[in-house]
Amino acid sequence: MYSSGHDVVIAGGGPTGLMLAGELALAGVDVAIVERRLNQDVEGSRASGLHPRSIEVLDQRGIADRFVAQGEKHRVVPFAGTVLDAGDRATRHNYTLALWQAKIERLLADWVSELAVPVYRGCEVTGFTQDDTGVNIGLDDGRTMRAQYLAGCDGGRSLVRKTAGIEFPGWDPDISYLIFEADMADEPPIGMRHGARGVYALGRLEDGRRVRGVVTEQRLERGDKPTVHELRGTLAVAYGSDFGVHDVTWLSRFTDAARQAASYRQGRVLLAGDAAHVHSPVGGQGLNIGLQDAVNLGWKLAQVVKGVSPDDLLDTYHAERHPVGAALLKHTLALTALNRGDERTKALREMMAPVMQMDAPRIWYGAMMSGLDIHYDLGEGHPLLGRRMPDLDLVGAKGPVRVFDLLRDARPVLLDLGVSGSLDIRGWADRIALVEARFEGICELPVIGPVSSPIAVLIRPDGHVAWVGNGDARGLEAALGTWFGKPATR
Repeated sequence: MYSSGHDVVIAGGGPTGLMLAGELALAGVDVAIVERRLNQDVEGSRASGLHPRSIEVLDQRGIADRFVAQGEKHRVVPFAGTVLDAGDRATRHNYTLALWQAKIERLLADWVSELAVPVYRGCEVTGFTQDDTGVNIGLDDGRTMRAQYLAGCDGGRSLVRKTAGIEFPGWDPDISYLIFEADMADEPPIGMRHGARGVYALGRLEDGRRVRGVVTEQRLERGDKPTVHELRGTLAVAYGSDFGVHDVTWLSRFTDAARQAASYRQGRVLLAGDAAHVHSPVGGQGLNIGLQDAVNLGWKLAQVVKGVSPDDLLDTYHAERHPVGAALLKHTLALTALNRGDERTKALREMMAPVMQMDAPRIWYGAMMSGLDIHYDLGEGHPLLGRRMPDLDLVGAKGPVRVFDLLRDARPVLLDLGVSGSLDIRGWADRIALVEARFEGICELPVIGPVSSPIAVLIRPDGHVAWVGNGDARGLEAALGTWFGKPATR
């Protein structure tokens, strides 16, 4: 006998778990979150911002303004001590939004609350078993739950991943770092510097008084509970002084380990966010890639739960997102290596700096770091196929409308920019919005540049393009069936 049941249970109520819950709730799925914290408070400031593609994803759901109102826009991208101009990225949100994770989580939690998603707080998943129809989930307070699917969004040490027996291969750590927030009696040197093993950075928090810092330890240390004594010693070696550090309110250790789940799915168990991939926070992409995992998975899982699509649609989640995670791990390894302060690495940074200021590498790097260049392999065709749909300004039946406005309720959209009434989706009309509109501008993709404007385009709920029409409906039925299930009986 189970104390409660839901279509989907999400282990972990951090940014990834919250985003996934919102996506499922929008699709009408009975979803619940299990979260060990009693509230949404976050220890320390943690992740520091949102990249353009993540802001686009939030804009697709109509909530981006909530985040933008509380953050600070920066139209640059750092690269190994060099600052690159990124204000010309082909997106309405061509900036990184400086916003601490604590605020990001609270805003996401408010959204999820509005969608009436239940959150079981103060408890954790301790184990589970699968059968042909669902997952039996045990909690540490003795309760049990039943769900059709379990989503592990429970961080890098994911119990869900371990219990499912999913391997976590990758690179062992070589460097460890201390990250902290504290007061300092003496004035510290604000800014970033490169030490022999890695980077050191000190900056002021929002109150203008307290300091947030990252310092590289002199040798690889283990364990995520470092002491204030260790912090003082590391500061003294790095700077020649510990600056009278005191009142330490957050102190943690992280490494440059890079690991990725061998599979993002094992039966009725799925992984997203840090449960699926861990890496150095250099580049600030961890939280962002987790949000994008959730948006890729959410609509697919909803369709399977509701019986719209067969179970194997979930295999496309791994097929699309695993390569993205693998590429991110390689990027963080490269950036970590470039942060070393030895003379050879310094010479490499100095050589690369003018190269990265050139337009082609600068534009490529800006798009890659912001998530705007992601391309799912959906076959040959128009450059839009498999890429995120730009937020074009359209003129619809009721006047001006943006593409992202059409994605607010997380439903797929068939956008007809050609001859009115030429596309037939009667078999899918109950699950796809057919929108007729006009577009007279330039369709531009990051890195690629301007492309021919499509005559029709099928947009998935995650904003990626599943089909492009060139004046006829060839391939449309196949795309509709692949992504949105069999047609209803006509």
